Amino acid sequence: MKAVLFDCDGTIADSAGLICDIMERCFAAHGLIPPAREETRAIIGLSLETAIRALRPALTANDAARLADAYREEYRSERSRAQVPDRLFDGMETLIRDLAAREAVLVGMVTGKSRRGVAALTASHGMTECFAVVRTADDCPSKPHPAMVLESCEELGIRPGNAIVVGDTSYDMEMARAAGASALGVSWGSHRPDLLRRSGALQVVETVPDLTVALDRWLGAGGAEPSSQKAAFERD
Repeated sequence: MKAVLFDCDGTIADSAGLICDIMERCFAAHGLIPPAREETRAIIGLSLETAIRALRPALTANDAARLADAYREEYRSERSRAQVPDRLFDGMETLIRDLAAREAVLVGMVTGKSRRGVAALTASHGMTECFAVVRTADDCPSKPHPAMVLESCEELGIRPGNAIVVGDTSYDMEMARAAGASALGVSWGSHRPDLLRRSGALQVVETVPDLTVALDRWLGAGGAEPSSQKAAFERD
């Protein structure tokens, strides 16, 4: 049995634009200079309070918490006004459903989103049952701490060496490496491919079909540890 653990924002969900918009509005509403969009994209994937402190290190913990609460409220209001599901990257829903239907594969989500946010997203696409395990910012320390991966593997009853993290940020790659899992990067999210590779990605894919091929290759590796899997990727 193997597990594929997906990040959400920037990997499954095409949400970077909305995240940047809401971050700008919340900072401005609190009398702060809004971060540049590239600054916000760089911290997508971290838990919200951690992300805000990364954007503005001078903020106190209480101020960061208040700003995070305002962000969550604005995000919920925005989604309610939109009356449409969060947009997923083309092909990701089909890939996840296919993986979840396989007998020897367990699918999970490891994300800096809140559990409430994950529940809303998966329910809106009818995908709740696809995920055998979910770990969020409400459950674990922020990435790149390995807890999300370690707890997911423990719940699924597998070794971290039999899990792979799919994500768009260096935080995902570093989290996987710290947990003893493998990592695949996707180029359509927030961080550059070269940064993903330096952070531990076995491979960085540019399209969902390429991701499907890479995952099929990894799933067919027969339980090899991450170092052996990296060698196999490099030979191809």
